[in-house]
Amino acid sequence: MNIIGVDFTSVPRRSKPITVAHGEADGAVLRITRLVPYPDWASYEHWLAQPGPWIGAFDFPFGLSRELVDHLGWPGTWAELVTHCAALPRAALRDTFKAFCDARPAGSKFAHRVTDGPAGSSPSMKWVNPPVAYMFHEGTRRLLQAGVTVHGLHAGDPQRIALEGYPGLVARAVTRASYKSDEKSKQTPARRAARVAILRALQEGSHPLGVTLKLSRKLAGELVEDGSADWLDAVLCAVAAAWAAQRPNYGLPADMDPVEGWTAGAAFD
Repeated sequence: MNIIGVDFTSVPRRSKPITVAHGEADGAVLRITRLVPYPDWASYEHWLAQPGPWIGAFDFPFGLSRELVDHLGWPGTWAELVTHCAALPRAALRDTFKAFCDARPAGSKFAHRVTDGPAGSSPSMKWVNPPVAYMFHEGTRRLLQAGVTVHGLHAGDPQRIALEGYPGLVARAVTRASYKSDEKSKQTPARRAARVAILRALQEGSHPLGVTLKLSRKLAGELVEDGSADWLDAVLCAVAAAWAAQRPNYGLPADMDPVEGWTAGAAFD
């Protein structure tokens, strides 16, 4: 089974490309075969439009909080919601979300999705630190345009199955230590040691998702030495996709809200 893991950025460039991990899964064993950078939208969109089959986890939020969507009177189906948001300039999206937050009391500024709690993720309407709202804005429109199936949210090509991933969810199952930074000065030995611990647990399969990672020694070394952890994050998303591929409904709750979505690997009752 072909498995994909995508470390996403809302501003792809040569110094910070979208990174896609390609792998093959046999049950709970995942072999990573290559990592491919896409430094601009054109190259990423070209790849995304190619035929499958694959199951992939993408590191950006697929939905918005139901509370937020209902408050704004925005469309209540995923494809219509994505189309509506894609038509808004980034600044207008930010201003809309900021106005929503400004009208709320301290301590409850943002509207959260149900999955944010178990996934430990930031609210998808957050536009700074990290700017996941922009990732939603740029990422979902391209999934829709490419005609992939966004499982539980939108029926498209059944040979290309997109799931929401969050590498931090998989990494925190191994260690709570920080393992990355985009700032060179903060790419410390302690963060490198955390990457070593994460990679070791993945290779041993000694983590809650139970997927055993196989990869070349050269690639393992590159994952450890990449202080930004973009490559490792793509692999962590691939691990989540491999875990989901083994489970009914890809391990997602049957009652998942069709505008909020759910993060692959996040627990639910």
